[in-house]
Amino acid sequence: MERTFVGAGLLSGLIAGIVAFVYARIFIEPQVAKAIDYEDYRAHAEEKMHAAMGHAVEEGHEHGELFTRSVQENIGAGIGTVIFALCIGAFFAVAFTVLWAYVGRRFADVDPRLVAGALGVIGFVAVIGVPYFVYPPNPPAVGEEDTIGSRSTSYLIITIVSLAVAAGAVWLAMTLWDRLGGLLSGIAAAVGYLVVMTITAALLPTFHEVPGPVEHDGVIYGAGFPGQVVADFRVYAIANQVILWAVLVTVFCLVLGVLMKRGADTAERAAEPAAA
Repeated sequence: MERTFVGAGLLSGLIAGIVAFVYARIFIEPQVAKAIDYEDYRAHAEEKMHAAMGHAVEEGHEHGELFTRSVQENIGAGIGTVIFALCIGAFFAVAFTVLWAYVGRRFADVDPRLVAGALGVIGFVAVIGVPYFVYPPNPPAVGEEDTIGSRSTSYLIITIVSLAVAAGAVWLAMTLWDRLGGLLSGIAAAVGYLVVMTITAALLPTFHEVPGPVEHDGVIYGAGFPGQVVADFRVYAIANQVILWAVLVTVFCLVLGVLMKRGADTAERAAEPAAA
């Protein structure tokens, strides 16, 4: 059965990855293109500033790209998105297997699709929602090269802590279920999760690195990074993850429904000779 769940997770991840890539290609890639255009615009503005200051301006050296933008935004992004979705699907299936092994024994009449749906909400909040809220994604040209390591480490820390605390919150809810009931135990677990994650976010560093105008002595040689591009990129990025997780969980639940029907048919056929 565990292999069946993993297979369902991989199939769900594949379909979710394809859908998420199509969405990203239509809505996110134009924002990335605007960010790349801004990088060129800012480089020219900085050259103008240095020239006005009397500094020697070194001519930019063109470096040939290993892959063209067309290859990057189509083949590269497509493969990357699908691989990411497959990994999420596999991890989701493993988490469901572990959770169902406990819930299925404790609550005999519970529908596994409800468990999968609840796990999808919890997983999205823990893996995507909270880390994105603390460290929202940025388009190219936003961020300092010197802080790449610190930003990546901080994002990894908040994600790992969020996963661990979410698992603890689920355990707490299950522990308190008989004593407080489903609603109160869920509220207690959610409050505990939010308290721990709020403290964690407060202890981690913050980064505000959206490039401002290119200026010197009050003279502006180039505008800062367009705030609308940052806002649109972040909205589309989180929407892309919502779509990916929604499709993944929906397909996984549909596959569970098929498995349940097959199991019921098998049990019915096995009972027929005994009845006869």
